Amino acid sequence: MASKQNGTLYVGVTSDLVKRVFQHKNDLIDGFTRKYSVKKLVYWEEHADIEEAIKREKRLKKWKRLWKLRLIEQENPEWRDLYFDLIEGSGPLPSQG
Repeated sequence: MASKQNGTLYVGVTSDLVKRVFQHKNDLIDGFTRKYSVKKLVYWEEHADIEEAIKREKRLKKWKRLWKLRLIEQENPEWRDLYFDLIEGSGPLPSQG
């Protein structure tokens, strides 16, 4: 998630992406995303196994900022808020991890 293009970035893992993004967008979760107004879903991956998802999250959190920006721009060069694609059931498919 991001506050804006090239803004503050947040990496997390969840079993219910739509619900979790809704919570962040509506400031229902106290902490980092509320403090820095991180509300845009700009990249996401789907994993079949929660353990793999957690490993990927930990790896991404250790990445340099530039690497994260490149990953987002490779998949979402316009920095569109992908949340609306999720709730409409259309739009780009998630990256497979």
